[in-house]
Amino acid sequence: MEFLTSLLKATPGAIAQGTLWGIMAIGVFITYKVMDIADLTVDGSFATGGAVCVVLIRAGVGAVPAVLAAMLAGALAGCVTALLHTRCGIPAILSGILTQLALYSVNLRIMGSRANTPVSVDKYSLIVSQRYVLEGSFRNPIPIVFLITAVFIMFLYWFFGTERGCGMRASGANPHMARAQGINVKNDIVLALMFSNALVALSGALLAQYQGSADVNMGRGAIVIGLAAVIIGTSLFGKVFRNFALRLLGVSLGAIIYYMVLQVTLQLGLDTNDLKLVSAAIVAVFLSVPYIQKHVRQRGGRRHA
Repeated sequence: MEFLTSLLKATPGAIAQGTLWGIMAIGVFITYKVMDIADLTVDGSFATGGAVCVVLIRAGVGAVPAVLAAMLAGALAGCVTALLHTRCGIPAILSGILTQLALYSVNLRIMGSRANTPVSVDKYSLIVSQRYVLEGSFRNPIPIVFLITAVFIMFLYWFFGTERGCGMRASGANPHMARAQGINVKNDIVLALMFSNALVALSGALLAQYQGSADVNMGRGAIVIGLAAVIIGTSLFGKVFRNFALRLLGVSLGAIIYYMVLQVTLQLGLDTNDLKLVSAAIVAVFLSVPYIQKHVRQRGGRRHA
């Protein structure tokens, strides 16, 4: 009974964090699923979004303009990775690693050589804050982040339905055929990585406000969480959510499920030092689900034959 009580108390926080990370997961979905690119810039651009947002808020800039500036910084980070890949011929995964490595120093510069920069909801007007996660008021971060997520899902659904968006999806599905149709695949990769990392930076900016600080290491392991959310969302909702907007929603729900699973394991008494191990195990389990399902179907088909 005590376990259920503590789990219920922790659930709103897990949902809030899952929704915040879900925005980042949507960005990962664009590169991983739409463009078929493993972009490791995420770990750096996530912290960049938080750093830019917090520093601007502390400088007197409003929370909304600070978030928009954070998105622009994330888009520039994605642009650097894309240019290293498309113009310099560096493999995509290595380009992301190089940008991620450089962003660590950039983020420290942004925060004035400090590894952690606080921003208090008592002194500044923030969009979301962890303090109100248990309140039944308009300040509760859960409906606010849900609304922000819905707005960006609708925007992406519209964009990927346009001629340019369809061209990007074609570039990711079959780049050789896309080139044959006159589509500039390199430009599509640049735009996709800018979109992706802008969303990642948005997630980082909102999370920094939510937890009350930006940390230079806050993006460490972000790509694992993003992939976990994408895989969970695809595995659980892939057959039900066929529409592109619903697939994006499934990714966001995957992030919430991921954090709920983490919360359950923590309530069971798991050492917090083992969280990375649990994260890796969750990703491995859900990555193996499609393979196991395919293997079971093949065995069933052989028996039927």
